[in-house]
Order: sequence, then structure tokens, then C-alpha cells
Amino acid sequence: MDIANLIRMANRIGEYFDALPDREEALDSAATHIQKSWEPRMRIALLGFLDQHADGQADDVRLHALMLEAITRNRARLTPAQPA
Repeated sequence: MDIANLIRMANRIGEYFDALPDREEALDSAATHIQKSWEPRMRIALLGFLDQHADGQADDVRLHALMLEAITRNRARLTPAQPA
């Protein structure tokens, strides 16, 4: 999975929800979009990136500030369930 592409996709989502006047609603909506729209492999890759780069930055990629906060706050619900 190309992490730079995932970051670009997440940043577009962040830009969209950053326009909402209510910051809490924006954060929740961004996390909900990732949870509902991204397949588990994509979420695992994004969470893995943040495990290695807690500030959301690595080389030439930088995660949108809203997305960094949304993902960090909602990590538990964004983490795919492990098969039993």
C-alpha cells in the first residue's frame, strides 16, 4: 500500500471537513468517513504510519492537521477488528 497516496487521500478528506465551522463535528466526521469508507488494509497502513511518525510527517509527506487529530483521537474505533 502506497502510504504517500493514502496520505494524499486523507489530506483531501481533511481539507473538506476542515471547512466545517464546528471543529468537534469536523474531527468526528473525518474519523467516521475513514472508518466507514476505507477498507481495513488502508486503515492499518495509515495507523502504522502514525505509529512510526506520531507527528504525521515523514520525508515529503505530511498529514493534514485535522486528520492527524481525528485519527489520533479515534484510533480505537479506526483499528480494524482482529478475526477471532
